[in-house]
Amino acid sequence: MNGDDPRDGRGAEQTPTDSELSARLRRLETQIERKRPQAAPGHSTRPRNGGPSSLGQAMTLSTEFVAGVIAGGILGWIVDHVFGTKPWGLIVLLMLGFVAGVYNVMRVSGFAGARPERRDRQEP
Repeated sequence: MNGDDPRDGRGAEQTPTDSELSARLRRLETQIERKRPQAAPGHSTRPRNGGPSSLGQAMTLSTEFVAGVIAGGILGWIVDHVFGTKPWGLIVLLMLGFVAGVYNVMRVSGFAGARPERRDRQEP
């Protein structure tokens, strides 16, 4: 036996006192803390208080897309009424608004930002 067994050699159980249990608990906690790997500082799975939440990011992305489509539709309607090109101005500028909305979503989400540097040439 390893000494942590509450039974004596005859198989009868002894009830440990509260102080013995507390000491045992502290000893186990220190052993666990020694074996637990330390977390990297500043690396948390929860979002920070200053950063945007998931709902905020979703609202931003949807607003960027809808704004592009609505702007294209309004400009197309204005072009149709000013130049009399019904419905072609609306169709063309609505499609351009859709493309602009998709581009804005990609830009805000980070897919269409600065281009990565090419490493074709070896520097000496």
